[in-house]
Amino acid sequence: MSFASIRIITDDLDGLVAFYEQVTGQQAERPSPVFAQFGGPGAVLAIASSATVAMLGGALRPATNRSVVIEFEVADVDGDFARLRPEPGDVVLEPTTMPWGNRSALLRDPDGNVVNLFSRPSS
Repeated sequence: MSFASIRIITDDLDGLVAFYEQVTGQQAERPSPVFAQFGGPGAVLAIASSATVAMLGGALRPATNRSVVIEFEVADVDGDFARLRPEPGDVVLEPTTMPWGNRSALLRDPDGNVVNLFSRPSS
């Protein structure tokens, strides 16, 4: 088995794609108007319109996640946090050094999903 991706279902595809383009610094691949994805080493982040899961009878509901954190390892947590300039209501945790040594900043995407920008301690 091979891990393929994490997919976010949304009613605001363009808004979420724009947010993650800003976070990742890359343009999303858009193979269709209702789907986008970001590739990178080890993982794919996919974003799809709620129209793509209509046949699942409401099993997936956009903007209701309260248990999954989307994480991006970055070289400069403080610099990326400053570049993104999140609104105060979207900040979950200002850049902080965690007890285990990682530097992290947590913010919410336009659907309310928590995004962790982190760097590992240098050896």
